[in-house]
Amino acid sequence: MAADSLLKVIFEHEGVFIHPSSNESPTEDSLISGSLRIVDKDAEVFVEFKPVEETVDTSNMLCAGKDSSSVMEWDQCPGEKLLESQQSYETEWDMVNAVSFKKKSCTNGEGALNHSHEKSGGAFSFALSDLRSVTLKEEGWTFLVLKLKESCSSPPALHFHQGGSKEFLESLRRFALLSEAPEDESCLLVGSPIKALSQSFENLLDDNNFGLVQQKFRKDPYVTTLGGFSKVTNYIFDAFRGTEEQHQRPPEEVADLLGEVIPGLEINQQEEPGFEVITRIDLGTRPEVTRTGPLSSEDWSKHQDAEGRMINISRLKQTIFKGGLCHAVRKEAWKFLLGYVPWDSSLEERKIAQRAKTDEYFRMKLQWKSVSEEQERRNSRLRDYRSLIEKDVNRTDRSNHFYEGIDNPGLVLLHDILMTYCMLDFDLGYVQGMSDLLSPILYVMESEVDAFWCFVSFMDQMHQNFEEQMQGMKTQLIQLGTLLRLLDLSFWNYLESQDSGFLYFCFRWLLIRFKRELSFHDVLRLWEVMWTGLPCDNFHLLVCCAILDSEKQKIMEENYGFNEILKHINELSMKLDVEEVLQKAEGICQQIRSCKDLPRSISVILGLGAAPGPGPAPGPGLDPDSDVRDCGVAASLRPSRRPEACSNGLLRESSSHNGCRVAFMS
Repeated sequence: MAADSLLKVIFEHEGVFIHPSSNESPTEDSLISGSLRIVDKDAEVFVEFKPVEETVDTSNMLCAGKDSSSVMEWDQCPGEKLLESQQSYETEWDMVNAVSFKKKSCTNGEGALNHSHEKSGGAFSFALSDLRSVTLKEEGWTFLVLKLKESCSSPPALHFHQGGSKEFLESLRRFALLSEAPEDESCLLVGSPIKALSQSFENLLDDNNFGLVQQKFRKDPYVTTLGGFSKVTNYIFDAFRGTEEQHQRPPEEVADLLGEVIPGLEINQQEEPGFEVITRIDLGTRPEVTRTGPLSSEDWSKHQDAEGRMINISRLKQTIFKGGLCHAVRKEAWKFLLGYVPWDSSLEERKIAQRAKTDEYFRMKLQWKSVSEEQERRNSRLRDYRSLIEKDVNRTDRSNHFYEGIDNPGLVLLHDILMTYCMLDFDLGYVQGMSDLLSPILYVMESEVDAFWCFVSFMDQMHQNFEEQMQGMKTQLIQLGTLLRLLDLSFWNYLESQDSGFLYFCFRWLLIRFKRELSFHDVLRLWEVMWTGLPCDNFHLLVCCAILDSEKQKIMEENYGFNEILKHINELSMKLDVEEVLQKAEGICQQIRSCKDLPRSISVILGLGAAPGPGPAPGPGLDPDSDVRDCGVAASLRPSRRPEACSNGLLRESSSHNGCRVAFMS
């Protein structure tokens, strides 16, 4: 067996059953429940099945303490003392959180497989290269019959009473070619492993890995585009650029390919009349800006009156924008910045509202906690949400002390909040990347209920990023391209010459708000600054511009091509200084704002007064009682309130359905 350090789990699913032999009637006691895995051991792929036995170990019970919504109060304690420490106003809900069970592997029993790799108590293991075929059958549930090349040693059928067969087959396809047998459509013949395409798409989120398959883009844009747009190897490079002899595909062919990658993205190469032509504009010298230190607890208290209402809110937001918050203030301040609590509410009003929100949260949590196995077996979407959440939670910020280690209660709460969000918004449910947005919020709040509602507010802003049509992402990429053209036309022309004008290397930046590009604590600073809604709408797009502005000289001087640009941008992860980036982004904003002949499209994107926007006016004139969710942070995700944008980033007339082209003239 390979050492644990060399073992990589590709797929894992619990609740897979082995039935007794066909001449026996299956009973609950005779069924063998186990965990099915696909693992990579020393570059060889294995399929493993291990029976599990549910046991309750009181030493492993996680008990809710004084405040069951607080991560820091969770302790391990004997089950008989479970109710003694419940003292919060959430007492009636504490049992919803109370106990976590561990599953222990069986260590004895009769073997079920006479294969060479492993056998113990129904457990079996075989190399994928030894698998001949997989036959898919239905008996009210799905079960798979696996045949090995040595027919006398094939394993027993695997019964998926709780779903997961589809995911198992999809995982196999990453490492082997599965094709229908000519004589039996239900039988899939297993070809030789496909090393070139064996990179798991789940691991695109791992910054140490690269890989992208165009077919998976079309099939599952959520999972693949999250990391794939900034981790592209020569496979997709060749798809967009063609061979060396061909060197560059025609623009319309590149547009078709990218349209397949981002479903619904319309790219039109035809010139159409009726749109503004923007010439090269002299923006003048970029002003120097300075940043200050974070807002202290003492200064935060000075912005509260005797009843706990916030005062001088516009000045407070300006201070937060210029320097951020000290960590001691974040737990309270983020609730206001995200719109969880109103700026004009008193302390007593907030306490009353929190009680109501606590009840509402735990009622939703109880909905999925009380779902029986039989119900879940008949609800494929809930099973899929749960499976994806469990996978993502186990790899979210595990190097952070708040989430590190085995059986970490922070991971339990991360899982529970995401599952409860599915109950609030079942249509969207869970999409990969949402755990990245929740993790910093839970870290700051240290409270299950507060973290949930702050996350809900954040998702109100980010919702369209994760919808099936990804309208928010398309809108932001379009707007970012428009800003880059204005700021540096020569750099923009260079990107287009390298087939990089669609800015797919910025996809991850926008999707999860730079969460994977900055250190954890820098992400906290960046988010709280952006949540102020200052100094303009869509400030996060100027943050993108600031990063690219710092890298453009190297990209152009080194003559980076398509693949090199993607690789270079990806390698910026964890190397960016958030204060330098914010300083440059603010300078860009002031530079654009001072331009007298600013194109209308730019004014609309940044909310600089050319057209009424959904958010309040920036700067000191901000309405003190405004809800930050209506600020520019969310503006880019509400395209229905703005004129429709075409593929090159400028405005499309409402009567046009065929796209547009706007020329930038030197």
